Amino acid sequence: MKRIVVFCGSSLGFNPIYKEAATELGNYFAKNKIALVYGGGKIGMMGILADTILAHNGEVIGVIPQLLEKEEVVHAGVEEMIVCKKMSERKVIMSKLINGYITLPGGFGTLDELFEALTLNQLHIEQKPVGLLNINGFFDPILLQLDKMVDEGYLKQTNRNMLIVGASVNDLMQKMNNYQAPEIEHVIRKVVS
Repeated sequence: MKRIVVFCGSSLGFNPIYKEAATELGNYFAKNKIALVYGGGKIGMMGILADTILAHNGEVIGVIPQLLEKEEVVHAGVEEMIVCKKMSERKVIMSKLINGYITLPGGFGTLDELFEALTLNQLHIEQKPVGLLNINGFFDPILLQLDKMVDEGYLKQTNRNMLIVGASVNDLMQKMNNYQAPEIEHVIRKVVS
């Protein structure tokens, strides 16, 4: 994987372990010459990740909607900044640029982006690895919800397995590099009554 989009918060959270994880991932990207594609911000987890990679002369590509550009959150140190009109357009641009997805802790926007990436893979529009860096058990409740969705018949186990979960950067990256997309099957299960 040469380019990976990272979805993460525009806040740092209360526990410094999350900032440390963003720094560790940024160092991994720089060392392994993986370009970061991200939301273009200078604040929170996004800013730490971009700053870490830029400090090692790594490649960073920002994609930011005009709405947020005007909020003065755009990272001035990122040379390649793509400004788009809408949030939905941002996702399409990111998708076209990358070979995989990683999600770090964040809020509503982070989860929205994660689940859109999973949905694109479920529908076989894409077949890219979707990783979740589960630092400090941050995503444990969501993982339990996904398991409940399988148990209750709302999510196929093969689609649940598309989400690659790692507790450390090295663990996650190894799993993502070894990812094999599931074979195409019917998206909608027909129910016979």
